[in-house]
Amino acid sequence: MLARTQEISFQGVAGPISCMLDSPTEAPRGWALVLHPHPLHGGARENKIVTTIARACVQHGLLALRPNFRGVGASAGEFDHAVGETADMVELVRQFTAAYPQAAAGKWVLAGFSFGTSVAAQLYSELADQSAKLPDVLILAGSAVDRFKYRDISVPEDTYLVHGEADEVVPLSEAMGFARQRDLPVVVVPDAGHFFHGKLIVLRRLLEQRLASV
Repeated sequence: MLARTQEISFQGVAGPISCMLDSPTEAPRGWALVLHPHPLHGGARENKIVTTIARACVQHGLLALRPNFRGVGASAGEFDHAVGETADMVELVRQFTAAYPQAAAGKWVLAGFSFGTSVAAQLYSELADQSAKLPDVLILAGSAVDRFKYRDISVPEDTYLVHGEADEVVPLSEAMGFARQRDLPVVVVPDAGHFFHGKLIVLRRLLEQRLASV
């Protein structure tokens, strides 16, 4: 259950990164970093998909960190097509793990929705390049990784891809193309659009099933 939500800040390459931190009632057994959709199209940490993922993570005993990307809310900087956003997240991970060592020592879930999937996948790749600790689970919902790709991408073979059959922003065929190149399965929600309207309960159930093994 959700115990509390508090606003915290970290220092990114462009300046402060404003975040919300959702905490479980019990001592956390890990943490989740949940990344929001396109900043120039209303994307923010309060997005319903982002909060759905975060709540599922909290339900499984994880701290859930929801940052605002550059130029959103009190976060400094301007939209940088995932390049600066990924650099900011590298700094955020380093600072968060230092500030919350107990949670950082446990399980780590990295998740993104839409534009956030591109930052998440490239963040995973950057951390792998640095031989840093990698997330135990990578969740990509409404994947738009290739739209904002600026580097070679390496994702784990158990990456969890979930997509709406009727996605009007990122067609299912595009997500399948990303998955096909990496031999990844895709969980398809019938009749769901990009924002999973009317399908959030289904999405929540799918997330809880995936997180049950974490």
